[in-house]
Amino acid sequence: MSSSAISRRYAKALVDLGAEQKMVEQYGDELARVSSAFAAESALRLIFESPTFPADKKTAIMADLTEKLQLSGGMKSFLGLLLAKDRIQYLPQIQGNYRQFADELSGILRARIISAAELDAGQCATIRAGLEKQSGKKVELKVDLEPSLIGGVQVEIGGKVFDGSVKTQLKRIEDTLKKG
Repeated sequence: MSSSAISRRYAKALVDLGAEQKMVEQYGDELARVSSAFAAESALRLIFESPTFPADKKTAIMADLTEKLQLSGGMKSFLGLLLAKDRIQYLPQIQGNYRQFADELSGILRARIISAAELDAGQCATIRAGLEKQSGKKVELKVDLEPSLIGGVQVEIGGKVFDGSVKTQLKRIEDTLKKG
């Protein structure tokens, strides 16, 4: 089974459990905290991914980590399952898939705007309203600056990119002129 199929399966199971227990957001936050702890501490990740490190010591370290991060019982059980099934290395993918499933469940669509210049609140609200009207879902925006775009914006939403940047328009004109 591919790693993406494995991570989707675990993420979906955790979302379903979270929905049952009305803890979808809490599990998402806890999963993000654990994932960032693993990303920040490469030694921790190496210990858990090592096949030669004793399983009982991994379990003890995981118990300490879950206590330190003040995780819920459900998340402790989930991490214990990942550890027992030797799936802890899929944690970053599980976290990403979890966020997608949780957003689907709550009707949220995440969009990333890449702009050449700083956008004010009114511009963001206009873009959000347009995207919400188009998609029929609540849209959460993340705005990044990229001065190399020269002007305009790019919007990434649902795996698609809508490019209204001056840089891309100039590139198209250049390609047209080269082709004759």
